[in-house]
Amino acid sequence: MKRVLFITTSHRDLGESGVKTGVWLEEVATPYYGLKEERIHVEIASINGGNIPIDPLSESKDWMTEDTIRFKADKIAVYLMNTSLSLREVDPSKYDLVYFPGGHGPMWDFVNNPLLKDTLQHFIQEEKVIAAMCHGVSVLVDALDADGNTFVREREITSFADSEEIGVGADKLVPFLLESKLTELGGIYSKGNDFSSYTVVDKNLITGQNPASSSEMADKMIELLMD
Repeated sequence: MKRVLFITTSHRDLGESGVKTGVWLEEVATPYYGLKEERIHVEIASINGGNIPIDPLSESKDWMTEDTIRFKADKIAVYLMNTSLSLREVDPSKYDLVYFPGGHGPMWDFVNNPLLKDTLQHFIQEEKVIAAMCHGVSVLVDALDADGNTFVREREITSFADSEEIGVGADKLVPFLLESKLTELGGIYSKGNDFSSYTVVDKNLITGQNPASSSEMADKMIELLMD
């Protein structure tokens, strides 16, 4: 049986705004069910372990989906979110794929995180599948390839777009703009229409632009796992 590890943020605050953030629920729920339906084993970890903060906006009526409604009513899924493994407990050698969902939280605790960098490095060195969605792509900012070079350099990639960040009014709240940072690092960045599904596959790397890409992300993960 293939094994997948989700690693989420543990960060709860959107800068100094007083607004709460966390992981975006759809980016967890939709891939979770897509993988489970293919009998792929899923485990959920977070930076600090325990209860995972969920962005309140992603639980609001306007943003709830069939999958997120199902997820919130799913006792097993809720238990996994409330008792997530801490990054220190993770043995990356057990998994075939690592997935980093977004929400704004990762912009703080996915960057400049030596333990997370070391965990990701296992998947890079072993050429396992790496998937990241939306702001979860920030995990790649510090990543190095097997030769010690910037991992995203000359790789096709997407993430939450700068125009989307401006659109949600968070461009002055986040530590940096992710599209700009990835481009600065030499990534071959591309994007679809704002808030529409768009994913990019470059060898063993899958990136998704925004929550609308969650279903497509699940499909791409399954394709690469089964390849």
